Amino acid sequence: MKMLEIKSLDSGYGDVTVLKNVSLHVDEGEVVSIVGANGSGKTTLLNTISGILPTKRGEIWFGDQRVDQLPPHKITELGIVQVPEGRRIFPLMTVYENLMIGAALPRAKSKRNENLEYVFELLPRLKERKDQVGRTMSGGEQQMLAIGRALMAMPRILMLDEPSMGLSPLLVSTVFEVISKIGDQGITVLLVEQNVKRALGLSQRGYVLENGFISMEGPSSELLVNPHIKKAYLGL
Repeated sequence: MKMLEIKSLDSGYGDVTVLKNVSLHVDEGEVVSIVGANGSGKTTLLNTISGILPTKRGEIWFGDQRVDQLPPHKITELGIVQVPEGRRIFPLMTVYENLMIGAALPRAKSKRNENLEYVFELLPRLKERKDQVGRTMSGGEQQMLAIGRALMAMPRILMLDEPSMGLSPLLVSTVFEVISKIGDQGITVLLVEQNVKRALGLSQRGYVLENGFISMEGPSSELLVNPHIKKAYLGL
């Protein structure tokens, strides 16, 4: 069953069109990767799905509801939750306060204690640091906090924008282990990532975004051995 479907999407900034005729879908329970180089339009795509950027053409459907004309807060209320590039936690608030902000939506507020236990079980470091101010945490810990805050909103689909950016190889492995666990628990995941090998290794299907166009799509296992992918993104 298709949870998210994008049809012939054009989007961008002002008069500049970044995404051109993009079509893709994410099925319920899937982990799907969008991979590509810097500037290919990956963040633009997530921001358009979230309603931060308007569509210029095309449609975005979440289940049987069209969402491309909705404001961002309505889209989030439906269960489309984004972890933004660069983490963007509230730096002067504690870990606990950041997590509680994630539970501000009406449907999440009533289950915030239950969800907090879930987040602390998945990300035990956050429980250890729950009274620590966000800005004093390491980059990896802040990324975990951003993911935990998104999970507090009870996402039906979790969208992650470059979660490995700026992290050491060890922390990159930790972040991908967490994303894998989230997918194993049945949460639908749309992952945007420059680390092509890691992203495709984690997901069931993938799309390659190049210069605003979907240039390739298919099972991740097939994309990983594709000659163009190996040459352009894996250095092989």
